[in-house]
Amino acid sequence: MTTATGELGSTPRTPRTSRQLAGTGALLRLALRRDRVMMPVWVIVISGLVLSMPGALEQTYGTAAERADAMRSMNANSSMRALYSPVFGDSIGALSAWRIGVYAAILAAVMSLIVVVRHTREEEETGRQEMLSAAMVGRRAPLTAALLAAFVANAAVGLLITGGMAGQGAAGALALGLGVAGTGMLFATMTAIVAQLTESARLAKGLTSGVLGAAYVLKAAGDAGAEDGSSVLTWLSPLGWAENLRAYAGERWWVLLLIAAAIVVQGAVAYDLAGRRGVGMSFVPTRPGPAKGGIATAGGLAWRLQRGSVLGWTLGFLASGVVFGGMVEGAADIVGDNADTREIIERMGGQSGLTDAFLATMVGLLGMVASLYVVASVLRLHGEETSQRAEPVLANAVGRLRWAGGHLVIAFGGSVLLMLVGGLGLYVGHGEDLGPILGACLVQVAAIWALGGVAVLLVGAFPRAAVAAWGVAGVCLAIGWIGPAVSLPQVALELSPFGHLPKLPGSEMTWGPVMTLLTIAATLVAGGLTGLRRRDLIT
Repeated sequence: MTTATGELGSTPRTPRTSRQLAGTGALLRLALRRDRVMMPVWVIVISGLVLSMPGALEQTYGTAAERADAMRSMNANSSMRALYSPVFGDSIGALSAWRIGVYAAILAAVMSLIVVVRHTREEEETGRQEMLSAAMVGRRAPLTAALLAAFVANAAVGLLITGGMAGQGAAGALALGLGVAGTGMLFATMTAIVAQLTESARLAKGLTSGVLGAAYVLKAAGDAGAEDGSSVLTWLSPLGWAENLRAYAGERWWVLLLIAAAIVVQGAVAYDLAGRRGVGMSFVPTRPGPAKGGIATAGGLAWRLQRGSVLGWTLGFLASGVVFGGMVEGAADIVGDNADTREIIERMGGQSGLTDAFLATMVGLLGMVASLYVVASVLRLHGEETSQRAEPVLANAVGRLRWAGGHLVIAFGGSVLLMLVGGLGLYVGHGEDLGPILGACLVQVAAIWALGGVAVLLVGAFPRAAVAAWGVAGVCLAIGWIGPAVSLPQVALELSPFGHLPKLPGSEMTWGPVMTLLTIAATLVAGGLTGLRRRDLIT
């Protein structure tokens, strides 16, 4: 029997490799069973987004001349290059890879980091790994099982994309599928390293997400400065590698060697680190707090726990707002005379002038992204409970409603802050109409709070299904993002709360749907808090 209980810094026993991997098969089956819902949803959403693109683009750009014109317009606009990457070809396959390739790679990276952290650091944090290690489980078996689970998910994504896009060209489909799956595995091994260095699952997710965000910023900055993706900044980003594979545009197969080398090197480092530490320990331990605590309220504790997240999201929304605002004046040039593109923008943003429609579209995108913040912030309650950190807090003179209320103020109030900051960024980039832009941003809060209410209801009344809040937010995001492009019927678009909001600025304000969504949000929050008061804590 091999147990991983050695002290950090000591020289552990070095059993044979087969013993270090003992139990990997059982742990992998356990991981796949636990993720039997979450993982297929991720795979279907990512591959579905990619496979929906050719049909939508064929409707928008029906002729070769229209596609070539769109390619020239996109490449001539630095803001659009920063947002979507340069266009390397005018075929439907090349435009599909340009429009969704990098975003699919980002989603694969997020899926991978969630899977790896869930089956490594999270298992140790909750104490389950210690129980498993009492059986026939090798020192490196948990890490191996987590990486294999991530490999299964990314392989499924790659196969579906390759098979579904083969009609546009086999070589391009293979390059696109390998690029998305390879980027996912690259971030899986990166997450494996971070999980060895940090002591909490939250910090591991936060640091890896920060690296992913920095990779996108590097790629965007590089693409803004060079039309052919040759900037040094682009090549410093793993997302830039996926872009420079150039699927359907003279594939550069040697770029796959960079991705493969990074996966192998990072995996080797993660395996080495995993063999040098004990269960529950890390190479960067959490700093002890002061001898005397200065936090006197539940709200203060919630702010202390979530202030880093709020600051990061706020800076991201400000930067995004400035970039989106800077694109507004060029919207007419980007759309040109293409009636289908104009129709898509108007369906997303309203019908009162192209500039207002484009602004409304950007405001809607900020609102949908803000809904991810509110879900993540509400689920922090669930994380505090399952990690057993809530129990000592509630053992004092702190009621459950006060404890939950502190986190919910940060979650719901933070979403208002994000939309105001995003609106301010749009004004700075656009330079006009501060009042209408801020008003349009605040209207989005009704739909954001409705999704936040769903998360509160799940955490409070159905804690075992709390993670489903991500699924609800993801479906709404997918409907709002690709629904107008693929001409979904209005009934389908209105399955998302964002589909009921007035398209501001430009359209007439209608208070009915806004008040209805706020009422629904309040009802869901009340139901969730009632459930939280009546049920036992998860331990």
